[in-house]
Amino acid sequence: MSTPTTRTQTPPDADAAAVRKAISSAERPPRASTGAAALSFGWRGMLKIKHVPEQLIDVTITPVLFTLLFTYMYGGAISGSTGAYLQFILPGTIVMSVLFTTVYSGVALNTDITKGVVDRFRSLPIWPAAPLVGAVVGDSVRYVLAGTIVVIVGLVLGYSPEGGMDGVIAAMALVVLFAFGLAWVFTTVGLVMRSPNAVMNTGFMALFPLLFISNAFVPPETLPSAIEAFVDVNPFSHLVTAARGLMDGAAEAGDIFLVLGEAAVVTAVFAPLTLRLYRTRA
Repeated sequence: MSTPTTRTQTPPDADAAAVRKAISSAERPPRASTGAAALSFGWRGMLKIKHVPEQLIDVTITPVLFTLLFTYMYGGAISGSTGAYLQFILPGTIVMSVLFTTVYSGVALNTDITKGVVDRFRSLPIWPAAPLVGAVVGDSVRYVLAGTIVVIVGLVLGYSPEGGMDGVIAAMALVVLFAFGLAWVFTTVGLVMRSPNAVMNTGFMALFPLLFISNAFVPPETLPSAIEAFVDVNPFSHLVTAARGLMDGAAEAGDIFLVLGEAAVVTAVFAPLTLRLYRTRA
């Protein structure tokens, strides 16, 4: 014979008491400010590098290879000696190394979207744009690291900045600022493309012709007239000219303000576009 069991019902007051006991009685923490939320997501990017240091290959080994290959492969043919060519090419190598790194802003964003991480971010009581702004700000550390490595390698090889370290720091700051604006272009691409590989391929396909058809590696006057005309209006050429002038101690204010204006225009166009796509498509 089986003994019948009786179901006891818990009084409603007991249920309410159990819920109150489970919930913390402490005051709710204050909502994170806009700046604090953005910096937290920037720090998230640094933590990803800590756990996966292989991500730094593109900002450590690649700039060294570019500097060595271009200097010793083409220095004698273009400038007559590797030393003279190093003085000419190093600012262009800094620009190339830093701008290539901006593609990964779009790759990282697309990876978060495809893995569903963005959905978790949207459930947090934070400024909606904090994940985007924080990620781009965090990537600025990668830009500084890439440029610094190129400068160190150049100094070891014999580069002598006529503008001194102040000129080098000013050139680095200008390149990083321009890269910050360009990163918004690739975050837009990251929201449009369906996979991280598509973002990477699209980004490099766009950057290669713009960087190589510029004044970074050869003087524009040595090129055919049609290509020289393109080089003269290429924004990357304007950045190289300004960075080269700062490092050589012969910068012109017009060149610097032109680069700052171009960076501001790119940011003003693509940052709002990225935020709009982030709200509607991510």
